[in-house]
Amino acid sequence: MFQITSVNNPQVKKWKKLSLKKERVKQQSYLIEGFHLVEEALKYKKDALTNIIVREDLLEGEDFLNLNLDTDQIIVVSLNVAEEISKTQTNQGIFAELAITTNDFPKEIEGPILLLDAVQDPGNVGTMIRSADAAGFQGVFLGKGTVDLYNAKTLRSAQGSHFHLEIYEGELKDFIPAFKEEGYPVFGTALNEEAVSYKEVYVDTPFSLVVGNEGSGMNNEIVSMIDQNIFIPMIGQAESLNVAIAASILMFHFIQ
Repeated sequence: MFQITSVNNPQVKKWKKLSLKKERVKQQSYLIEGFHLVEEALKYKKDALTNIIVREDLLEGEDFLNLNLDTDQIIVVSLNVAEEISKTQTNQGIFAELAITTNDFPKEIEGPILLLDAVQDPGNVGTMIRSADAAGFQGVFLGKGTVDLYNAKTLRSAQGSHFHLEIYEGELKDFIPAFKEEGYPVFGTALNEEAVSYKEVYVDTPFSLVVGNEGSGMNNEIVSMIDQNIFIPMIGQAESLNVAIAASILMFHFIQ
């Protein structure tokens, strides 16, 4: 068990820098915080864990003891160090550092995949990853312009679901043709003349579903690659739904 008490410690400075994407890319690691996320990492991504960081006042607490950690996995930090590296107003005092692992294409297509086209709000991206997990999707593809998976707010919103399914990153314009070559359909959410109500569409094979940017929707080049665009009819006076809510409705519809 190792202990750090100073915010000027070089390791603390490295952890703090992980709030920046360029530093996450450079260090090839990221931080999670909170008991739930750490528990999920221990269950599903233990091989990627490099450090578990615990605030000193938690060492005798029931929540911490229930994790049954080996002492050589733990770095104990002071209250001020925990506050320094936390991205929440009131931290739970437990963090984990993990190595970044990414995929660019499924090794084998076994289920549906959600494709995100330049979705920029981290809360939306995290929520859609969580919904895709709940709906039994194989994975989520983060296309160009989509917010970083390892953004602190994305991770909080996903609530550990990024540990449960496959996450891919890359160009949708490269992924979609390769996916279609496997013989599976790709659905989009652009409101063009060919779009039909989602209630008219059913599928019994693996498929991909593309959702676009919150403000501008799907990129025109991506729209041209879609097999069928679908929409959710509005019954009330709202013009549209939040992208994460719309994606969740569609994902659960298609797995019926």
